[in-house]
Amino acid sequence: MAVQAAQRPRLLQAMVDAFRQEDVRRKLLFTLAMLVIFRFVAHVPIPNVDRDALKSAFDQNSLLDFLSIFSGGALQNLSVAALGVYPYITASIIMQILTPLVPSLRSLQEEGEQGRRRVQLYTHWLAVPMAFVQGYGQILFINQQGGNVVSDFGFQNDAIGTFATLFTLAAGTMFLVWLGELITEHGIGNGVSIIIFGGIVARLPSLIPNLTTQSIIGIIAIAAFAIGLTYLIVFFQEAQRRVPVQYARSAFRGGRMYRQQGQSHIPLRVNMAGMIPLIFAFSIMLLPATFASYFTNAGGWVESAADFMVKQFQGGRGGSGTGIYWIVLFLLVIVFTFFYTMVQYQQQQMAKTLQKQGAFIPGIRPGPPTEAYLMRVVTRITWAGAFFLGFVAILPFFIGLLTDVQALTVSSTGFLIVVAVVLDTMKQLEAQLLMRNYEGFIR
Repeated sequence: MAVQAAQRPRLLQAMVDAFRQEDVRRKLLFTLAMLVIFRFVAHVPIPNVDRDALKSAFDQNSLLDFLSIFSGGALQNLSVAALGVYPYITASIIMQILTPLVPSLRSLQEEGEQGRRRVQLYTHWLAVPMAFVQGYGQILFINQQGGNVVSDFGFQNDAIGTFATLFTLAAGTMFLVWLGELITEHGIGNGVSIIIFGGIVARLPSLIPNLTTQSIIGIIAIAAFAIGLTYLIVFFQEAQRRVPVQYARSAFRGGRMYRQQGQSHIPLRVNMAGMIPLIFAFSIMLLPATFASYFTNAGGWVESAADFMVKQFQGGRGGSGTGIYWIVLFLLVIVFTFFYTMVQYQQQQMAKTLQKQGAFIPGIRPGPPTEAYLMRVVTRITWAGAFFLGFVAILPFFIGLLTDVQALTVSSTGFLIVVAVVLDTMKQLEAQLLMRNYEGFIR
């Protein structure tokens, strides 16, 4: 029996060990229960929705599929949770950008846990009006794509009904944020990410029947695509540049003070921005076609220009679309990756923290020289992360050129989210096991 236990696969053994621990088992079951509640809410529709027109809207514009990712698929049902956690993500991004620019927010961030909770409260407040604005814009956009999807929507048609619909959508968003925070506090993993992850995974079974319509080559291409992309995502998500750091410690021995040298390192992630640049880029790419669509019947050169913008920037379903669309998307991802990475780096104030702790980088003087050195390192490694995210963004275009399997592929952005959430959740479960002297998942 001992030999059989030793030969048992390591991952399976770690799962058995996790369920043997009552508190870890409780966290896992709590997370699962919150996901079940989320999936139930995702199927509760708002009133006055034409299902056939809604399906037509999704067939005509692939960007609705991208927005549906962050609603956990609820946008496809136009449910009370149709906005998902997207307004909260937008509010979080805005607060992260404003924090280093606004002195009062920067001082709150430096006050410790209490200050960060205050900034988090401001983020929740900002998410509510963002939900109203995004809900209004999304329903107008869906109505434009699929006809009268939500009947009598608009303050000029039915102000009370429109406000009630927007209030319902905002309440659904904040309910999902609350579920996510409950998962973070009482479950396993980052709650908001788990909500997005649950929505993406829930859409996978609906793709299985389409496999019967594909050729063997198409199925092999999907498998190769999934395996290769998973490897790349894991590699770049875990890639780090470790900057060596030395520090001095003071110790009293026999009534005398001695200074001891210690060594450590600063782990600088290659992909410090995560999936945020993809969100920025796809959101920006939505705007040209949206604004141009209002002028498609204007006549003259205005109509011609609007038709060109819609054709070039609306993109296609799955991996289709024009070359201009994907080139601009690739460049935007790179720009936003550098922008958001620099915002994140400035908030960490690494050089100032090292100087306060009496630490230094060997061969680099503390203060501004250390700041300049770290900035050069971050800039160099961010090029790799930026090109990786750009490749992830435009990968459906190449898949569409090589095969005809667009209807089966989950977007590469969704794939990135799934793998990143799985990695983060496994790390947290690993920590739970190691605290209890069990062997974990990661070697």
